[in-house]
Amino acid sequence: MKRQAKTRIWNDYQKLIPDDNFYYLRSCIRQNFFPGSEHAFLQIMKNDLQKNVFDDPNHTTCTGIAYHSDLLPFETLQTVAARQFALMTESGYKNAAVSCVTSFGIYSEVLETWKEFPEEEAKARELLWKATGREFNVPENVSHCSDIIYHFRDQIAAGQKYSLINQHTGKPLKVVEHIGCHYAKMFPGKGIGGAEFSSVLSGMIESWGGEVVDYPERRHCCGFGFRQYLIMGNRGYSVSNSRKKFESMEPYRPDAIICNCPGCAMFLDKWQYVIGEMEGKTYGPGREGIPVLTYEELAGLMLGYDPWDLGLQVHQVDCEPLLQKIGVQYDPSMKFKGLNGKNLGKPVLPACFKAAELEVIPG
Repeated sequence: MKRQAKTRIWNDYQKLIPDDNFYYLRSCIRQNFFPGSEHAFLQIMKNDLQKNVFDDPNHTTCTGIAYHSDLLPFETLQTVAARQFALMTESGYKNAAVSCVTSFGIYSEVLETWKEFPEEEAKARELLWKATGREFNVPENVSHCSDIIYHFRDQIAAGQKYSLINQHTGKPLKVVEHIGCHYAKMFPGKGIGGAEFSSVLSGMIESWGGEVVDYPERRHCCGFGFRQYLIMGNRGYSVSNSRKKFESMEPYRPDAIICNCPGCAMFLDKWQYVIGEMEGKTYGPGREGIPVLTYEELAGLMLGYDPWDLGLQVHQVDCEPLLQKIGVQYDPSMKFKGLNGKNLGKPVLPACFKAAELEVIPG
């Protein structure tokens, strides 16, 4: 009886992920923070998994940042979401593949609102028609792109060229997974595993040979919080949240952190630089930071993609120590060169923060 009850409860945390035919909804901040991630997702889906994904140049931002910062009313948000659904309908697609967790939360909020308050959907349809002359069908499925990579994690494992195994010790790499709040906490039933048992990233880590690090602040917010960061005077709250997580995971000596939210990946990466500069504290061995990757970057590395094509050189924390542990073959001389081969220059770091091939500011 107890086993049946546990099985029934776990079923509530599952979701249907389509096998093919996705309408891709890009992220405005992902393209700026980690520009190689979305390209990697499309390459993996189309070339490695042979899936049909439509990348529509006509869709726009979901306006999520403005909405969560109280700059846009809900009516505008609904109308923008309705336009995205209209473009998807016109393109002949029913399955939305959402790149950003904030967008994922926005579309979930809009669709749940329409279920509970049909008059709001009618209002959105009227406003969309008046503004654009468009109509839409409600998507049959809305999946975050990390859901989709999770869904195909074993197929990726079957074709992987590298594993999350330390080539020097033969042991699994210890990886921290950080789940975006807008993926798992706004509408827990929309994410795989809910808020407390989210398995979308841990499933990737385990399928690709790594060990998931369980630590006390595993589900603590990264500190982005929109209002916490957008208002300069509030940024101390943001960095303190990330610092709390770093202090909690440090005793477990993780080799890497992966995230499914572009904001979380950016803050967990760049706040390490800030803390190093403010306090002289680093959280990796030998004054190194802990490399932070997006799940697309991690999947790309497993499949043998060039780390510089993935955009790992734009990370604040140097990823080369992780590449060397995995055994990834790469050309260090190409790290800071553009597509035309021109040298783009090297970033600078405080003396307390060690990284390969970077100019160091004298302490």
